[in-house]
Amino acid sequence: MGRDDLRTDRSVRRKDEHLEGRRFSFDTGPSLITMPWIFRDLFAAAGARMEDHLEPVRMRPLTRYTFADGTAFDYDSNLPGWLETVRPLVPADVDGFWRFLQLGARLFELLKDTFFRRTPLTAPDRQSPRALRHLPLRHGWGNYHATVAGHFKSPYLRQMFDRYPTYVGSSPYHAPATLAIIPYIEFEFGGWYVRGVLYSIVESLVRLMSAAGVSLRADSRVARITHDGKRATGVDLASGAHLDADVVVMNGDASCVPALLGSATAPGPRAADRSLSGMVSLMGLRHSLPDVAHHAAYFSGDSAREFHELFDARTFPTDPTVYVNVASRTDRSVVPGQGETVFIVANAPADEGQTWDAGQIADARARVFSRLGRGGFPDIESDAVVEDVWTPARIGAQYTMPGGSIYGTNSHGWKRAFLRPPNRDPRLAGLFYVGGSTHPAAAHPPCCSRRRSWRR
Repeated sequence: MGRDDLRTDRSVRRKDEHLEGRRFSFDTGPSLITMPWIFRDLFAAAGARMEDHLEPVRMRPLTRYTFADGTAFDYDSNLPGWLETVRPLVPADVDGFWRFLQLGARLFELLKDTFFRRTPLTAPDRQSPRALRHLPLRHGWGNYHATVAGHFKSPYLRQMFDRYPTYVGSSPYHAPATLAIIPYIEFEFGGWYVRGVLYSIVESLVRLMSAAGVSLRADSRVARITHDGKRATGVDLASGAHLDADVVVMNGDASCVPALLGSATAPGPRAADRSLSGMVSLMGLRHSLPDVAHHAAYFSGDSAREFHELFDARTFPTDPTVYVNVASRTDRSVVPGQGETVFIVANAPADEGQTWDAGQIADARARVFSRLGRGGFPDIESDAVVEDVWTPARIGAQYTMPGGSIYGTNSHGWKRAFLRPPNRDPRLAGLFYVGGSTHPAAAHPPCCSRRRSWRR
């Protein structure tokens, strides 16, 4: 058991917003999954078939991108169709895309047998040296933004591929080029939605756990992880109760663990080292939006300034890039009647010093809707029946993430990208970590793959 094993946050899936007795459902976490076979393996480990519990839907297109000058196109993992989109932009970028995809493929072949298979500071197995034959010597170890610029001439493709480091809360101007593995995985294996929202994965696993005799206790906040100096022994709840445990799994930022273990002096990460947070609006609409895509991004008119404001000035961007997820375009089960569920997010710095008072929220919200309006997204504010706003402060308080940092530290430089906190505590037996701050990274597939590392 662990902090969030004992506490099920109702807000993870908003099921309590109603219109005339009917509900809207939202995912507040990831909006798609990749590498679906990892989930099949997870269900198989529980003695079940994933397809008997979930209905994955491949996203085609993956995303509709709209740029500040009005240029727009669909990004699809259908190769011939995507190359026909690239060719009119800059013909030479067709070759650039092939080379960029090959770089990502070589990185994937290397990392899947080394980084993803093992936790940091553990001895390599026999497969690791063989994997080094895939080492991309020239481009794989440089700066991500420079690598993108070296493969693409089109400013649209540069801005599009520069967004991928934000998937792990980082800036393309400071992240290593090895993050080219992210767009490769998405293109090669596709992006998948799960009918009934992605939280259906959690609900299915909960049902399997209950059927296996696992006792689940919800809404029980953990105040302390107890130990005898050698191993974790249980948890103290905020209610005053104590629960003995042979294994404790912490699902939250690993930097919070020292305080839960009783240390009053352990330093957390510097604010400048934290990954991104977000400014989120969950909106339920009365009417449909027939011309919008399931996934869409509306790009800032000045990407360099946006990243400077996020990571250097540590302020909400003047002109933010905005991501929109309208799951009801694919899945009408999540919405009542003819309405829509609209998830809107813009990156924000993680900073415990920000108050996020009503004025700051209103200002950030106005910038978000200004960018959407200039990008041609419909004016939906007057049609909203329900809206729930999440700020970095609220995210931090709800999910044990200092400053609202979703991915722990950012991936700027080799140490923070590849020497993330291990999944097994190096000092206390029986204490494990999951979540965006730990090895190997954020997102559903890496989290599920950690099961294999623990078994070692």
